[in-house]
Amino acid sequence: MKRGDLYRVRNSGEDPKRARVYLVVSRPTLIASRFSAVICAPVHSQRHGIETEVHVGTDEGLKHDSAVLCDALVSLPKSRLTDYVGTLSADKLDDLARALRIALHVE
Repeated sequence: MKRGDLYRVRNSGEDPKRARVYLVVSRPTLIASRFSAVICAPVHSQRHGIETEVHVGTDEGLKHDSAVLCDALVSLPKSRLTDYVGTLSADKLDDLARALRIALHVE
């Protein structure tokens, strides 16, 4: 597991979808630690074109164009991230870093 990996996670009851794809956004040291959870951003098929979205699609292993929502970060147990979908390219990781800086208002 690494930053930029996409995983399909089965619904826990809070989401109307049976499964949703999440993008791992935690720093590598947290992912490699014994801490049981990582920070993730949900992926939605509906895109709004706002600056805190990262556009992803078939190049990243998804079935259709979607958006990573950096304004909706969640903590997920590593144990739930088992259904690997794909990973972001270096350019998309740069887009992710930019979107997270905007979402968290970090300069």
